[in-house]
Amino acid sequence: MRNLKRTLSLALSATMLSSMMVAGAGAASYADVSSNHHQEAIAVMQAVGVMVGDQNGNFNPDKQVTRAEMAVVMSNLLGLKVEDFKNASIPFTDVPEWARPYVAACYAAGVTSGTSATTYGSNDPVTAVQASLMMMKALGYFQNAEDFGSDWQVATIRQASYINLFDNISSNAESALTRAQVAQLVLNGLKAKMVDFTGDKGIQIGDVTVGYNAEYTARTNANKKYNSIDTGKTDIAGNNQYYVQLGEELYNGDLKLADDEADVFGRPAHTWSFDGEKIGTYVNYDLMVEEYTTSVSGKELYDVVGKTAFDKYDFSAYVDGKDDDFYKQISKNNKDDVDVTDNGALTQVFVDSDAEEVVVTVINTYLAQATADYSESKDKATFEIYGIS
Repeated sequence: MRNLKRTLSLALSATMLSSMMVAGAGAASYADVSSNHHQEAIAVMQAVGVMVGDQNGNFNPDKQVTRAEMAVVMSNLLGLKVEDFKNASIPFTDVPEWARPYVAACYAAGVTSGTSATTYGSNDPVTAVQASLMMMKALGYFQNAEDFGSDWQVATIRQASYINLFDNISSNAESALTRAQVAQLVLNGLKAKMVDFTGDKGIQIGDVTVGYNAEYTARTNANKKYNSIDTGKTDIAGNNQYYVQLGEELYNGDLKLADDEADVFGRPAHTWSFDGEKIGTYVNYDLMVEEYTTSVSGKELYDVVGKTAFDKYDFSAYVDGKDDDFYKQISKNNKDDVDVTDNGALTQVFVDSDAEEVVVTVINTYLAQATADYSESKDKATFEIYGIS
């Protein structure tokens, strides 16, 4: 701490303010987690106890997850009574002793199966298609073998994509997932709707099922706890019925996702909390339609916003979190650069079709140099900030 001046002069020499957010202590407490590591998902996983760091205070976000470790994640997520499966019999011969209760619990719950009749593939990296199938089993999908048709991987990827299970995850079906990606996958699952089988199981004629119809319907419930993760209008047909999200069911409404007006930079944001404690506030990137790190013209911004939104929606604009009227420079005829945009300045455009709002933010980049040593008595450090033109 006494050498903070020298250390921070280097560490902060290229700090992007865009990486700053009002975040919970969860993800920020891991020294090896950066803004590229699904911080929101990791913070939520830590808060609910599904995924935590190691004894050294690291989350190891880039480490691949094995199938045995994925069984631990699913057991933690679903609150399975793992202790009841310490001596359970399973058909797999390749499960290490430490993982046996977790694999057995997931196997008994129908969440997972083996890579063959006698192997689980414990040390194999879990792939995107395997992990997503486990999540969808938890959501209520794929309760019958006939659901998969001729190719279980194709059916799994298709349904997972349809319910946005792969949002913000860059991978293909066979990609080995990292711990950060698994955290994001689970978070997406917590926000997904649970379903019940409402199809027709048909009739069995010999080894063939005839008349099978794989139909699943989203669960609904009138209990207000099922409105704790939903955002926007969720009342179904005016009957006080709400869709049942997995996170609402698992945590009895104690895990909450609420929309906020904005983060500290004016960007649309939402806040996660658990059991009454705030986890963090995070930018709602689902609403972001474009971002720039160079100068941008009024016409470019007009084209990104679109004619309908430009003509009908309310506009707000912020520079480093402060109200600004530069949005008045947005026009289909203005080919000049908007004056607050520049090389090194992060310009982000958010369009909310439901609220009929457009928010454009500019966040400037700065260099910072410590000008005095850290004072332990005053808990204070002094910096000189340099703007980049």
